[in-house]
Amino acid sequence: MALKKAYSADGKICKVTFLVEKEASQGAQNVTIAGDFNCWSSTETPLKKEKNGSFSVTVELEAGKEYQYRYLLDGNRWENDWKADKYIPAPFSNTDNSVVICIPSESELKKPAKKEAAPKAEKPAAKKRCCKK
Repeated sequence: MALKKAYSADGKICKVTFLVEKEASQGAQNVTIAGDFNCWSSTETPLKKEKNGSFSVTVELEAGKEYQYRYLLDGNRWENDWKADKYIPAPFSNTDNSVVICIPSESELKKPAKKEAAPKAEKPAAKKRCCKK
């Protein structure tokens, strides 16, 4: 399992790709993700099964926050992300929830410096033509 994060240029949106590798899916036919970002719906955010047997989905989240989540395999088996940013105790069970941290570091927000364009030469004002008939 893995997380891949990419931030918008303004740092307000974090696109998170959640990946469950073939081995981690334990032969599941379908995988969904439930978490803070989808009101813990076990059906709203299915992961797409890839040709190599892994499952993935990309979700746009508001940056500056942490989100708890878990994977649901075949509708009956809950799993944590083996490579989550951290884990915290779940409030309603004797297990932990995975956590993705969507707080960008300065290096994740830095952009290559843009070259300043040379100032444009001003064109002389067009001369007015007076046409008399």
